[in-house]
Amino acid sequence: KELIGDFKNAGRDWCQDVEVVKVHDFPSEALGRSVPYGVYDLERNQGYVRVGASADTPQFAVETIRAWWETEGTEAHGPAEGLLILADAGGSNSCRSRVWKQQLQEQLCDRFGLTVTVCHYPTGCSKWNPVEHRLFGPISLNWAGHPLRTWKTLLAYVRGTTTETGLHVTAELYEAVYEKGQKVSTAAMAELNFEPHAVCPQWNYTLRPRAPTATDGLAGLSGQQTIP
Repeated sequence: KELIGDFKNAGRDWCQDVEVVKVHDFPSEALGRSVPYGVYDLERNQGYVRVGASADTPQFAVETIRAWWETEGTEAHGPAEGLLILADAGGSNSCRSRVWKQQLQEQLCDRFGLTVTVCHYPTGCSKWNPVEHRLFGPISLNWAGHPLRTWKTLLAYVRGTTTETGLHVTAELYEAVYEKGQKVSTAAMAELNFEPHAVCPQWNYTLRPRAPTATDGLAGLSGQQTIP
């Protein structure tokens, strides 16, 4: 998460003029705080980053994956009947989050008829997740030492990130408002087509499509407001 404004950005880079920034990075003086969530396609070496301006919630995470599937995934992997998601154990895609699992069921499985398998990296092992060192690592290096003064500047650095192996990144700013603290009842969890795996079931599981009458991706959640 990065503050947007005249603030120091860690790192070093060659420059002809000194970058003048504020001494302190008070959030009250920022234009906002970016909340990036990314999808890294291992087969295509391509990244998709949605930069949020609100809370980092499970709903935001799954909507980002859904947006990637609609804009890029369907075209690249159209015949696919399932997705394998490698995710950290915490954060918005926490292995303990009921909302994360419910949103995967409704926004990916039920909406597109996909079978979704999720494998979480154990706590403290996220550095082995390819999205960290193949997508967000290069992004951090690309903007190192450059103040992220505007949203446009941040997006330009994300989109301009490349590597010797041919990484290509698309990015968009998404200004929907998400509320923290959403809950999913035990009864609602029982309705998911959810199958824990035999090995490390707390980290590995599969969700399959339910009947066509399943509710849409926003069912059971409240408090979302979209900013035009």
